[in-house]
This record gives sequence, C-alpha cells and structure tokens, in this order.
Amino acid sequence: MGKKYFGTDGIRGTANVGNMTADTALRVGLAAGRVFTRGQHRHRVVIGKDTRLSGYMIEPALVAGFTAVGMDVFQFGPLPTPAVAMLTRSLRADLGVMISASHNAFHDNGIKFFGPDGFKLSDEVELEIETLMDQELDEGLAKPADLGRAKRIEDAQARYIEFVKATFPRHLRLEGLKIVIDCANGAAYKVAPAALWELGAEVVPIGVGPNGFNINKDCGSTSPHAMCEVVKREGADIGIALDGDADRLIIADQNGRIIDGDQILALVARSWSESGRLTNDGIVSTVMSNLGLEKYLDSIGLKLQRTKVGDRYVVKYMRRHNYNVGGEQSGHIVLSDFNTTGDGLIGALQVLAVIQASGKTVADACHLFDSYPQLLKNVRYANGSPLEAPSVKDAIMDAENRLGDKGRLVIRKSGTEPLIRVMAEAEDDSLVKSIVDDVVVAVQAVAQK
Repeated sequence: MGKKYFGTDGIRGTANVGNMTADTALRVGLAAGRVFTRGQHRHRVVIGKDTRLSGYMIEPALVAGFTAVGMDVFQFGPLPTPAVAMLTRSLRADLGVMISASHNAFHDNGIKFFGPDGFKLSDEVELEIETLMDQELDEGLAKPADLGRAKRIEDAQARYIEFVKATFPRHLRLEGLKIVIDCANGAAYKVAPAALWELGAEVVPIGVGPNGFNINKDCGSTSPHAMCEVVKREGADIGIALDGDADRLIIADQNGRIIDGDQILALVARSWSESGRLTNDGIVSTVMSNLGLEKYLDSIGLKLQRTKVGDRYVVKYMRRHNYNVGGEQSGHIVLSDFNTTGDGLIGALQVLAVIQASGKTVADACHLFDSYPQLLKNVRYANGSPLEAPSVKDAIMDAENRLGDKGRLVIRKSGTEPLIRVMAEAEDDSLVKSIVDDVVVAVQAVAQK
C-alpha cells in the first residue's frame, strides 16, 4: 500500500498548501503521539527545526497534537537534524521530530521523525501513523489530568556542540587552519561556527543571518559557489558548506575546487581502513555515486555497496550488514560510530582530522580519484508516471544498449518533488550527454501532454 503523507524523508511540501498545513501537523502530532505512547511512564517527544518562516506555524500545531495525547514536549528551537537524532537518545525520548525541508527553498517545509533509538522510522511505522491521521481528531485524547507539558531546552545547542567536538581526535586541534563555513542561513548557523572555533580554527562564517526566507538561497551545499568565492578571496585552507538542516556537506579545497560526497566517502573509507576502524571492508552509498568512487575503492581493496537514493536506505543497509561508513554523493555522510543519521558537521571534522594528521593541503589529501563524466537532468511532470509510457521505455532501452558495459544509466522518480531524474555516466562525455538528452526528450514529450 502506498503512502498518502510520507515520502522518502518524512512529510514534505509547500508550506500552508496540501499536506504541509497546520491541520496536517496537528494530525500527525496526535497520530505519532498515540503510536509512540507505550507503557505507563511519562512520554517525551523532542522537537527541533530549521529557520524557515513556516516553522512558527508547524511547531505549535505539533505541540498541540502531542500534548493532547499526553506527551511532554521538549522544544530545541533551530538545531541541525543530526542533533535532534542525538538528543532523542540522550534525553531518553520516545520520539524525535525535525521540522525542515532540508535543502529546499524557504517556501517548502517538512516533518521527519526519529524513533527512540535515533533512527528514522520504518515504512511500516509511517503507515501506522498515516492510518491514525485520518481518524477523527477526538480519537485517543488524554484525560484532562494527563495532558502533556511543553518546555524549551535552552542548552540544546551547547549539548550538540560538545557531542560533535567529542568525535574529533583529542590529540588534534584545528589551530593553523582558516576555515570558511557556510551554514546556508539554516539550522547550524550558530553551532557550526562555534564548534570549529572551539577546536582552534580561524573561522570565516557565511550564511549565518537567517531571516525566515533566505535558507539555502544562493548559499549552502546546493549552491557552493558562494563558499568557493570566499575561500579564494580570504585565502582560506578549506571551505565547508552545509545544507539547511546540516545533515549534508560539500567541501572546497584551498583553490575553491569542489569536493563532493563521493570524494569525502573515499577519504574517510581509506583513513578508517588504514587505522582498522572500518567495518566489513567497504562502505555503502547509492546508485548515484560515481563509478570513479567504485573503481578507487576497488583499487585499495574495499567494496562499494549501492542502495536506492535516500540516506534512510543507506542507513538501513548499513545496520543490516554491519557497515559503519555510508553516504551519498550529495553530501550525506553517515558515520554510525558517532550518529544514527547523516551529520554534516561530524563529516567535516573527520575530513579535518585527516588534513591535520597528514599535514597535506586539502587539494592533495581529498582529491583521490577522477570522476567519470556524469550528467543529471530533471524533468518536471504533472500527473501519472511518464516512465510507464511505451515511448519512454523504448528510449531507456535504446540508451542502455548504447552504453553497454561502458557506463551506467539511472532513471528514477524524486521522492520529494514531481520530478523524473535522468542520470548517465561513462568515460565518453559526449556519449553521456547524448544519452541523457535523448531520454529527457522522450520523458518531456509524455510529461507535457
């Protein structure tokens, strides 16, 4: 059975439209609260958010739902998604909630959940919540004396900063490094610069003036050009760009050249393998990771396991098969020795640890392989599934035949937007472009009808 509200990363949509209204937030609070009220203890839910204007609408509605079914609510204010996952465990909460649409523009927002173990909910639990969401609002309400209370946790940011710093080797410091940190005007705008400064770095912060509208706007990991320009202008050693909820990162070397999630995964995999920390002689990533990463790992005796796109699928595979390093090309870096979800700041600190221990420049340390030419294009559609059209299927089959064993073709629906994503990679750049263009034309012809 398909889901009505939840997508690949919680509930997400345009604020005050469709499934992203105060009514939906109230209903999901009521429903999730009922699902996670188990036993006779006082039940707790923790809530963090990013800096979007619509957070002021969604958070109170969630609080109303949770308290109405008897859960006590701890509110953190602006805080990264991985901090919410960590604090769910630390505060022995029954449920964690993050209000964010990650890398999307301000007009979108989302609600994602973490169970008491700090991991994202399974499809089965999300379906259970959805079933309750469509019931009458007076179902399962607490008695007047059993209503929940809500309180602000004032030191949540300090708790996360200390947690993050503890993942950095104690014998190392960041002294001597000039770091540009782009916080995307998002959830990490206070904690990320503070953590780097406390570890000894000279910090040049950008994207730290949120106003409710500018989250991810021309900044952050999805628009790293701003960071790259500041790195070059300031003569910095490294640039770090987070996204709106700080669960992913992109890095720039001292020349302003981008280092994506694949290169970061390669660096961490090699470092942890050499120190004996890497489990199962490999890492986990998605179908979108570059062939260059796979070839590089193979050359140093490590393997790459691929999953569907989405960090939740990466984490699921890691847990099931005992891997402790995983992530995505987009910059989700999951290091399960430290946290249960992608953590941009912790990922950055692991890169910085390698830099400081090696004495190399970022360019020399982090560019470990040459990526295969890779091209991704998106096609927006309105209704139905263009991928089911015979003409699109024929175009895909023709593209796969032309690629043969010289590359890869990945075509999928976005889990958060009405988009078909078409990606190809091969050693021949012109072949890649031709194949992607042909498939895109075929999809567009159907999508525009």
